[in-house]
Amino acid sequence: MIFPAARVALRQAARGFSTTSQNNAKVAVCGAAGGIGQPLSLLLKQSPLVTELRLYDIVHTPGVAADLSHIDTNSKVVGKSGPENLEEMLAGVDVVVIPAGVPRKPGMTRDDLFNTNAGIVRDLATAASKVCPKACLAIITNPVNSAVPIATEVLKKAGTYDPKRVFGVSTLDIVRARAFIGEAAGVDPQKVEIPVIGGHSGVTIIPVLSAVKPSVSFPKDKIDALTVRIQEAGTEVVKAKAGAGSATLSMAYAGARFALSLIRGLNGEQNVVECSYVRSDVTEAKYFSTPLVLGRNGIEKNLGLPKLNDYEKKLLEKAIPELHANIKKGEDFVK
Repeated sequence: MIFPAARVALRQAARGFSTTSQNNAKVAVCGAAGGIGQPLSLLLKQSPLVTELRLYDIVHTPGVAADLSHIDTNSKVVGKSGPENLEEMLAGVDVVVIPAGVPRKPGMTRDDLFNTNAGIVRDLATAASKVCPKACLAIITNPVNSAVPIATEVLKKAGTYDPKRVFGVSTLDIVRARAFIGEAAGVDPQKVEIPVIGGHSGVTIIPVLSAVKPSVSFPKDKIDALTVRIQEAGTEVVKAKAGAGSATLSMAYAGARFALSLIRGLNGEQNVVECSYVRSDVTEAKYFSTPLVLGRNGIEKNLGLPKLNDYEKKLLEKAIPELHANIKKGEDFVK
């Protein structure tokens, strides 16, 4: 028996992670047994858009797959562990979501994760280039600012690179901005729209507070505080977890939102817009997050920079050198 409150919660969850588009997507989650991967896989299993869920990780994946396969939604779940099974798990999928890697711990920056996580992204991109060269890659692994250039260079070497199909998932910055703005303004965060541009760490995260809809007005000190909180929200969670991990649940929510938006676009749904960190000529930085229209080919249109006020222009000026350094580090790793 499902209690009334639970029934309402299930309906609300289904609305948040479903659409009327045809459900025909095969999705792989690489890092599926981890702190982000498990709740992310749960949210994807909940969606009628996903017909097959392939789960991959170094260890424990069959157990996660068995657990999820008992959920009464109409999608097949299969999971295997170990590098010898990676290509089988990726073969022919439409979307590859990559939360794999080690999490941040207190005192660590995203850049401290580079040496371990860079190799993971390289190996996963190499496998994808062989067995699902047309798949859209949604990279969650930090540091995202460097991980996306790593995947790009790997795919270029393999001759399978399509800039419309490689994404750095910066959706959590938008999710956080909506939550914090909703709290500060006393409005429903689900009704808040805000572009968050740039990259996905520290000063490279640029919340465009002047473009918030519905329009809100904050004094300068509140704008400063909100901007810094959005930029440093990951550190806020790392500190709060006191060594037990980083942002996993909110990242899983944001990752599922982005993956399902990708699928909606691939299915031909119109006007699906998400911000994402992609190859770009919008600014001096080779990679940059801006609002994108998603479609059958991945990126249908880059909507470019929203109108920035003087405060936000200064944030952009500060972000560009950091982005240059992050991007070069990723490119140099592959070269």
